[in-house]
Parts: sequence; structure tokens; C-alpha cells
Amino acid sequence: MESTWLGIAVAAYGLAAAAALAGGALRRRADLAVAILLGAGVAAHTASLAARWVRVGHGPFIAMFEVLSSNVWSLSLLFLAAFLKVKAVRPAAAVALPVVFILMAWMLFTHPDDGHLPATYRTLWLYAHVAFGKVFLGALLVATAVSGLMLLPGRDGEDGREPLVLRFLALAFVFESLMLVTGAVWAQDAWGRYWAWDPLETWSFLTWIGIALLLHARVTLRVPPRATAAMVVTVFALAFLTFFGVPFISTALHKGAV
Repeated sequence: MESTWLGIAVAAYGLAAAAALAGGALRRRADLAVAILLGAGVAAHTASLAARWVRVGHGPFIAMFEVLSSNVWSLSLLFLAAFLKVKAVRPAAAVALPVVFILMAWMLFTHPDDGHLPATYRTLWLYAHVAFGKVFLGALLVATAVSGLMLLPGRDGEDGREPLVLRFLALAFVFESLMLVTGAVWAQDAWGRYWAWDPLETWSFLTWIGIALLLHARVTLRVPPRATAAMVVTVFALAFLTFFGVPFISTALHKGAV
């Protein structure tokens, strides 16, 4: 049933992305269809992840397939929550869902091995660290998707969306801070040190610095909305490389996937 539920989720996510893109292109948003399809995808994906968790005996954060799958799930869930709660986020589905679709396609080309849970991963600090990281990336995705709307041709950036971007960006900053703190505590338990400047730690810290500088610049320098949107997209690219680039090049024990 694990693969069946995942197949249903993939189909629903793909249809949700297609509905969002078609609605954006035709300027007739299909918000209800997107919500239903995205919700169905999240529900089926939840069932698939639960079945896998029961089968292998550990959470979906070990093998690269699991990392990608759980991130597709968490990004979809968090964007769905924002989509349902905040009306101004809904047009941004045409930007956010294709990003999720790319991750999903990447996941399908990754070998679905079970992975092995190291002894150092058997701690509640890991679950807190992973959960905070997923909320951070989800909030940043929403901020980036809304920023993408502000950068579309024909828009002057002064459409009232910037405060929404900044709120989600601040939320991402809070949860990345929590991710770094819980990760440091976990590292002390696992390897006897809080911080070692390994590639994943370094890139995560650079992302944190990037968000901090962006928020500071917006408050103190009055950066124009379009420039703010461009910087948000840049920070998301940095975060994306941190989550999905470093695991392929790092040889450190701590690299996001094992």
C-alpha cells in the first residue's frame, strides 16, 4: 500500500500544480480545485509515509528518497495551510507548486532504499531539529512564491504583498533559529560538540545570516518591494542548495541524508 498511496499523492500533486498554472495563465484561478487536489495529495502522502515508517521502523529522514519524500509532504502541507488560511497566498500556488513538483520528480528518480538509522539519530532532539527545519523551509517557500508574483512582468511591486512576504520570512527566520539550536544540542549528544563548521552547518548558518540581513535591510534601509522580493528568491535558492545540494557533496557525518 505504501507505493500505491505514494502514486496517488504524486498524481494529485501534479494535477494541483497543473490547475494552479492553468488558472494563472488564463487569469481564472481554480482555488477550490487546487485546494482539493493538494489536500488529497497530502492525505495520500501521509498514508504512504506512515506505512513506510511502520515498515522500516524509523522516520523518513535517512535515505535521500525519504528526505525528498518527507520534504515534498511537509512543503505541500504547509503551503496548503497557508493557502487555506491566507487568501493573498492563493495566487502564489502557480509559483510554489511547480517547485514542489520538481522535488517530487527528483524523488521518483531516486532509489527508494530503506536506509539505516545510526545510533546517534535515536534522540528526540533529531525529531525537533527536523520538524523545525521543515517549518522553516515551508514558510520560506510561501514567502518566495508570493515574492515571485511581485517579480512578474507588468507588476510594480507595490501591490500590498510585501508585508505578507515579510511576515512569512520572519516566521522562517524564527524556525531556522530553532532548527540551528536544536541541531547544536543534538550534535553535542551525538558527537560531543555543538558546532564543527561542517558543510551543512556552514550553509545553514549562511542561510540564517542571509535572512537576518534581508530583514535588517528592509527595516533600516527601506529597500524597495521589488528588490526585497528578489532578495527573498535569492535566499530561497541558498536554502534549497543547503537542503538538497550539500547532501550530494558532503563527506561529513552530518549531511542531511545517510
